[in-house]
Amino acid sequence: MERFEVYIFTALCSVNFLISCLLFSKITREQRDPYMDEIFHVPQAQKYCDGKFNEWDPMITTLPGLYLASVGLIRPVVWLADLKGRVVCSTAMLRFINLLFNSGNLYIIYLIICRLHIKDKSRSASRRIFSALALSTFPVLYFFTFLYYTDAGSTFFTLFMYLMTLYGCHKAAAFLGVCAVLFRQTNIIWVAFCAGTVVAQKMDETWRIEQSKKRDEKSPSQIPLTINGAMRVMRFLLDFLKTPCNIKAVFLSTWPYIAVAVLFVVFTALNDGIVVGDRSNHEACLNFPQIFYFLSFALVFSLPTSMSYQRVVRFLQSLRKQPLIYAVLMTSFLFLVWKFTFVHKYLLADNRHFPFYVWNRIFQRHDLVRFLLVPGYVFAVWNFLDTLRSKSLFWCLVFCTCLVAATVPQKLLEFRYFILPYLLYRVHVPVPSLPRLLLEFSFYTTVNAATVYIFICKTFQWPDSTAAQRFMW
Repeated sequence: MERFEVYIFTALCSVNFLISCLLFSKITREQRDPYMDEIFHVPQAQKYCDGKFNEWDPMITTLPGLYLASVGLIRPVVWLADLKGRVVCSTAMLRFINLLFNSGNLYIIYLIICRLHIKDKSRSASRRIFSALALSTFPVLYFFTFLYYTDAGSTFFTLFMYLMTLYGCHKAAAFLGVCAVLFRQTNIIWVAFCAGTVVAQKMDETWRIEQSKKRDEKSPSQIPLTINGAMRVMRFLLDFLKTPCNIKAVFLSTWPYIAVAVLFVVFTALNDGIVVGDRSNHEACLNFPQIFYFLSFALVFSLPTSMSYQRVVRFLQSLRKQPLIYAVLMTSFLFLVWKFTFVHKYLLADNRHFPFYVWNRIFQRHDLVRFLLVPGYVFAVWNFLDTLRSKSLFWCLVFCTCLVAATVPQKLLEFRYFILPYLLYRVHVPVPSLPRLLLEFSFYTTVNAATVYIFICKTFQWPDSTAAQRFMW
């Protein structure tokens, strides 16, 4: 990082933190008491602050990473500032922990972008910085910076793990993976993703060597989308997995992640499942439309950087050249929507969440709406893969497999579950032009301003309660 870039980035981090502190102060003054899931998280963290590590709220379904991190960060501050009483682990103090994670996320995202796009000398410092700033203010993630939820910390440790993987520090990455799983059990999928990227890199190297021997310069991403192309890949994968030296090389690189996976399997066996606490409302299912919801979500939030007239033209040309493939996709998607759509009772009952209104005003408008959206899903899939065409085929296979594993088993449509897959997708997209990044940042800022305004000002009451209810992601 050049000295000028260091100064600019440091100044930007300071301004971002200052603005976040002002918003934090306003939100905390308006909502002093724990709200929504905070009614479980805050008392549990306060028990940990009091040293009561054996007490556990059975309604909490995640591991205690958030509470352990909070105590670890708050205790030194308490000692230095000589604080006493309930202010030590008050709701405001606990929420402030996520503000620190938000600053960490900005820095980690910036380092990941620099590492991923290190070969592209044309990407200026301003583009790297603005790209990191925009992603750190990603609306769903940024909103939960101001509440005591697991999202900011979960994102921080998962992205930090991936950064260490990119630098080849696999033991450190595995340790950070354990921390990420302690925040949210499903982060084990992203531990597998980190291991998978290492394997994909080995496969890329082996593929290039084999193709050079055959005097074929095609890269994995240039394999034709045909039956023959698929067969070539399958044969290569089988040959790769049958070669002892390849297996040895993969194991030596990924054993720290394998160790984390083994520990997770042991935990799952002892706990009789991945969910701790209340399991009745967190049952896994094959909710295949979840992947379509995520891709639509990604399409909307990436519009400023991904959408262009040329891309639409390319899609129409692809549609005209390969009608059979798209016909098969349409048929498959219609079948999945028909047979595998599940609706969680929380989605239909809790009108404080934005997904309630998405489902109520779009999907429930008519029984045919979910089928009429399938052409949009096809475009969302194509756009998603098209923006990642600079990545190798094996990396894309690893990412898409983990994406399916992270979304499909979820019965509840919850935008918070899309934070990590979206960020990991977005950092791998080639760094956009500065005007597009400014447009993306403006878009995110507008959504954030609207979300915070609605949360603070547009309160309402339920008929059976006098407490103020607020709209949120």
